[in-house]
Amino acid sequence: MSTVPITKYGAELLKEELQRLKTKERPAVINAIAEARAQGDLSENAEYDAAKERQAFIEGRIADLEGKLGSSLVVDPATLNADGRVVFAATVDLENLESGEKVTYQIVGIDEADIKVSKVSVTSPIARALIGKNAGDVVAVEAPSGVREYEILAVRYI
Repeated sequence: MSTVPITKYGAELLKEELQRLKTKERPAVINAIAEARAQGDLSENAEYDAAKERQAFIEGRIADLEGKLGSSLVVDPATLNADGRVVFAATVDLENLESGEKVTYQIVGIDEADIKVSKVSVTSPIARALIGKNAGDVVAVEAPSGVREYEILAVRYI
């Protein structure tokens, strides 16, 4: 299994979810199954079926999170020293050369990506275009609406 990069913050979020699933969700669903089982006939017991489905989902998610955490390489952006190059976990300030719009993105792992909070996946077209570039460089990004050009204004490791 290959390692997958993830930011320190992203790893903490996955660990928190895993902890919640193991300490709260798993015991709650076990209790729900026991209560439903106590009601008798399991063949027509909707509460039992729902609790078993929930248990299967929780166990699957726990296994998924453990696998992701086990194969991840945690990167703390504050410890990076990439000499101003855009690398995984860097925060990049950009200016759209056509519209003049300024945007800021952090390049993160696939599971952490959330455009609403300016986090783009390392596999996204914009991140792939930025990796390895420096402040002052102009990059062309292949977007669904066509090619867009951005100037890199700043690269930060925060």
